[in-house]
Amino acid sequence: MSLEIKNITVSVEGKSILENFSLNIEKGEIHALMGPNGSGKSTLSNAIAGHPKYKIERGEVLLDGENILPLKVDERAKLGLFLSMQYPPEIPGLSITNFLRTSVSSLKGKKQHPIQFHKDLLLCMKELGIEKQFANRYLNVGFSGGEKKKLEILQLSLMDPKYALLDETDSGLDVDALKTVCEGIKQFANKEKGILLITHYNRILEYIQPNFVHILINGKIVETGDKNLAVEIEKNGYKKYI
Repeated sequence: MSLEIKNITVSVEGKSILENFSLNIEKGEIHALMGPNGSGKSTLSNAIAGHPKYKIERGEVLLDGENILPLKVDERAKLGLFLSMQYPPEIPGLSITNFLRTSVSSLKGKKQHPIQFHKDLLLCMKELGIEKQFANRYLNVGFSGGEKKKLEILQLSLMDPKYALLDETDSGLDVDALKTVCEGIKQFANKEKGILLITHYNRILEYIQPNFVHILINGKIVETGDKNLAVEIEKNGYKKYI
C-alpha cells in the first residue's frame, strides 16, 4: 500500500515545472523533500492534492492502487490524502472547534456529536501540548506562524488520513512550536502512515528521522539519501547539484 507518483509532468499557466517525475511513498515511511526556491517542491504537493492551478499533463498518482487524478479535491481527501498549506486563510467568526468538527464530519461521512467531539479534541490537544483556549479562537485570525502550524498538526491528528503532504510545516517556527509540530508528526508516523515532508531546513530532521531524503533541482530528483544528506545540504548548500 503506497502513494505512488508515476511519471507525472506538471505545468503551471502553460510552463512545465515537473517532468516525468516519480516517487513512491510506502505506508510507514517518511520522505523529506529538499531543494532551493523554485525547484518544484510546492508544485508537487499542490498538484497531487488537486489544486486547479497545477495541471498534471501526463502520468498517474495512485493512492493504494487507485488513480486519484480524475477525482475532485474533496474526493482525494476522503480517500485519505492530507495537504498542509503554506498560507491558510483567516476566517473571522468560525471557531477552530466548529471548523474541525465540520471537517471531520465531511471526511467520515457522519456528523460528529458536538460534546463527544469536543472531548476528543481536548484529548488530542493535550497529547500535542496545545492549550485548551486555542480551540475557541477564530480560524487563523491573528495567528502567528507557529500557531498556524500547530493548527495544521491538530487537523492532521484528528482527520487521521493515510498520507500527509506537509509543505514547509517547520517554516518560521520558534523552538517550542517546532517541538509541538514534530511531536504531532511523530505520533502520526507511528500509526504506519506515509509522509512527504517538504522543507528548506535540516533542523526539523533533528527531531524526525526520515527514511529518505530527496534533493529536487529544476523539477527532478537529483540525489536520494538518508538524514546525512540533509546535514550536507545544511553545511554546503545545493551548489554541488546545480
